[in-house]
Amino acid sequence: MNQKIEVELNISRDEYLRYYRSAGALDVVVTARDGRRVRFPARILQPFVLHDGVRGRFRIHFDARGRFLKIERLS
Repeated sequence: MNQKIEVELNISRDEYLRYYRSAGALDVVVTARDGRRVRFPARILQPFVLHDGVRGRFRIHFDARGRFLKIERLS
């Protein structure tokens, strides 16, 4: 069964570049809208990076084992 979680992100362009350029795959850690703490790889945000960074509400879908499936922008 697929699971999903919603997060609100406000990551500046420079902050995202620090994640992306890191030698290791860095994770973004945020508090989801329902209060859970969520960790996911910064690379999944790449399609949503604009000139000012990554901003908005997103829904992250993952499988029963917690593996990433997809991400979508909600606003």
